[in-house]
Amino acid sequence: MGRAVTVATCALNQWALDFEGNLERIFRSIDIAKSQGARYRLGPELEICGYGCSDHYYESDTLLHSFQVLAKLLESPATQDIICDVGMPVLHRNVRYNCRVIFLNKKILLIRPKISLANAGNYRELRWFTPWNKARHVEEYFLPRIIQEVTGQETVPFGDAVLATKDTCLGAEICEELWAPNSPHIEMGLDGVEIFTNSSGSHHVLRKAHTRVDLVNSATAKNGGIYILANQKGCDGDRLYYDGCAMISVNGETVAQGSQFSLDDVEVLVATLDLEDVRSYRAEISSRNLAASKVNPYPRVKVNFALSCSDDVAVPTCMPIQWRHHSPEEEISLGPACWLWDYLRRSKQAGFLLPLSGGIDSSATACIVYSMCHQVCLAVKNGNADVLADARKIVNDETYVPEDPREFCKRIFTTCYMASENSSQDTCNRAKLLAEQIGSYHINLNIDTAVKAIVGIFSMVTGRTPRFCVYGGSSRENLALQNVQARIRMVLAYLFAQLTLWTRGMPGGLLVLGSANVDESLRGYLTKYDCSSADINPIGGISKTDLKNFIQYCIENFQLTALRSIMSAPPTAELEPLVDGQVAQTDEADMGMTYAELSIYGKLRKIAKAGPYSMFCKLINMWKEICTPREVASKVKHFFRMYSVNRHKMTTLTPSYHAENYSPDDNRFDLRPFLYNTTWSWQFRCIDKQVNAL
Repeated sequence: MGRAVTVATCALNQWALDFEGNLERIFRSIDIAKSQGARYRLGPELEICGYGCSDHYYESDTLLHSFQVLAKLLESPATQDIICDVGMPVLHRNVRYNCRVIFLNKKILLIRPKISLANAGNYRELRWFTPWNKARHVEEYFLPRIIQEVTGQETVPFGDAVLATKDTCLGAEICEELWAPNSPHIEMGLDGVEIFTNSSGSHHVLRKAHTRVDLVNSATAKNGGIYILANQKGCDGDRLYYDGCAMISVNGETVAQGSQFSLDDVEVLVATLDLEDVRSYRAEISSRNLAASKVNPYPRVKVNFALSCSDDVAVPTCMPIQWRHHSPEEEISLGPACWLWDYLRRSKQAGFLLPLSGGIDSSATACIVYSMCHQVCLAVKNGNADVLADARKIVNDETYVPEDPREFCKRIFTTCYMASENSSQDTCNRAKLLAEQIGSYHINLNIDTAVKAIVGIFSMVTGRTPRFCVYGGSSRENLALQNVQARIRMVLAYLFAQLTLWTRGMPGGLLVLGSANVDESLRGYLTKYDCSSADINPIGGISKTDLKNFIQYCIENFQLTALRSIMSAPPTAELEPLVDGQVAQTDEADMGMTYAELSIYGKLRKIAKAGPYSMFCKLINMWKEICTPREVASKVKHFFRMYSVNRHKMTTLTPSYHAENYSPDDNRFDLRPFLYNTTWSWQFRCIDKQVNAL
């Protein structure tokens, strides 16, 4: 009868401009799909060149090399007898489009340009591409000679069309179009399209995965149909981690789920589905059928090919499954760990160095590296040859097999406790014990000699010696002396990162890891060019609250008992003198606000788009049980003063793993001035007027 169709989708760890590696991974996904009987294979958005090419999309080289890769795919026997759907940029009539190129047996069937471009948050597609605004319209696209020589075609259809095979009808969406209020699958479904495809470049955000899953399932719950989603995975060259989650859904229920986090460069999902399930589901939805009778039809590209076999009555089809979501603590353990692994192997460095202070933030960073080591050992145990080859290159040993996370950690991870006269023995002991439990190569050093030398130069030149407040100094002196200690730690971190392996007789250098959390960055509670300045920061997009929960998760799941004392200790920078041998300085007292309050300010400022007055109006209701309007006004004013005074620090913020939608990352996500009028006179006057009225 031809009712059971076998289709494949995938999650590929593509890398921007790595045309050779991207081609190899595409070929592997096609081979796996064909070996499991698939007749259609879907890949991620812009998979040929890699999604994150950014301004390289302006270059004609990017278009040229994409077509060269496409030619390799077209002429290969590996792509025969399977419809292949790949993503690449295409220039049509001097306009650049983000496209799907769908081909079969050396013939291009359709080039489908993206209709709705992603242009919020981390996405800037309108900078490089133009949306296709001609609904249900197809034009002729003149193929470049390099493709004509392979296909024998001079022109192919280009535009908003669907494919009509012998047994069904397929329509494409591209990433953002699923999220748009007028998604193409709505009208396509009414016009008889039974299989919807979506090639995505969707990145990880904490607690976001369920949104994507719900959108896919709801796409076919109302209208019936099969929905196939492919996504990029991994770090393709910047702050984002694309989190896979390839999936296949039928009539509102998931039938195949891919992993959200893994070290597999190629992951393929194959499912066999019954077209009659779609037809019978739609048949009883009268409202859908009434709307379908009035729909404006799509142009159909006829394809002399079937996704099913003629004799398939006995072929088993996939049944619905329950999607398993990770907890936020699991997401923190896995997402940044996979991102770190991609960064490490692709940067060709020999490991990481982390200034480990014995506090929550640097300890959480250390735990993420330890989780990465766990993932590597698990992948090798499961037979992942790519991970084994990368691990051997990193440790410079062709016979090495990572089996124990602690032993692997010792080889690739150096932690360093940088004590000063203001450091307590407690934090020193905590850092040492944690290093022992995760297995890192640990260094203890003292920075007092360097601090005294720097301050001594200043005193010799000026004839003045700055003092801490507790010794009679001013707040300016106090802050400057704290900053000297912090900045010397940054200099020493880079020195030890470059030469520690040299002293151990090992080749290579180390990447320096930062450990400032998203809340501290938002408030500016960090020294510019201190240990927050590093090569990369796996926790820079994660809140203090989430990090504390993650630490608890590590205690329970990795048996890191050293974290218990770290959890119970009040957060402190340890930059001011001790009092009777004990820490007198705490982060929340220094900041004038709690970390819990900071998270609320951050979400209101960025996600709710609240300025000072709107934030005050929202908080007088949120906090009406605990604060008077005047107290709320004071808190809001203090936050905005501190935020604006310190915003310049965001321009030098270490590249951080993007995990929160209230990240203050100045590079792409949170575009603001860095020179503010910090009095906020007009805004604060509006708040004061409202306080007096209340």
